[in-house]
Amino acid sequence: MDKTWQEFATYAVIGIANSVIHWQLFFISRDAFELSQALSNFLAFCAAASFSFYANSLYTFEANAYMARYLVFMASVGAISLGIGALADHWQWPGLVTLTMFSGISLIVGFLISKWLIYRVPKR
Repeated sequence: MDKTWQEFATYAVIGIANSVIHWQLFFISRDAFELSQALSNFLAFCAAASFSFYANSLYTFEANAYMARYLVFMASVGAISLGIGALADHWQWPGLVTLTMFSGISLIVGFLISKWLIYRVPKR
C-alpha cells in the first residue's frame, strides 16, 4: 500500500476515536450547558483534537509533536469548527448535521494540513 494511503488509513482510525470524543462532548455542551453550536463544536474539537494530535504524532506520522505545530493545527481546523458551528447556529441546523458536516470536512482538511504542514519532514 502506498505510504500516503497507509497514513490516511491510520489517520482515519484515530479519527473515529476523535469523532466519538468530539460528538459526546458536543452534545454534553449543547444539552447540559446549553452552549451555542459554534462554542460547543469548538470546545469539543479542542478536546478531541488534542487526543488525535498526540496519537497521530505517535502512530500515523511517527514524528515528534511540537507545541508550535500543535497550535497551527488547532488554529486552522479550530477556525473551521467555529465557522461550521456559526453556520449551524444561523441556519438552525440539528446538531447531527453540524457534526456530520464538520467530521467530513475535518477528516480531509486535517489530514492534508497534518501531512504537508504539521508533520512534514524536510527533504535533505
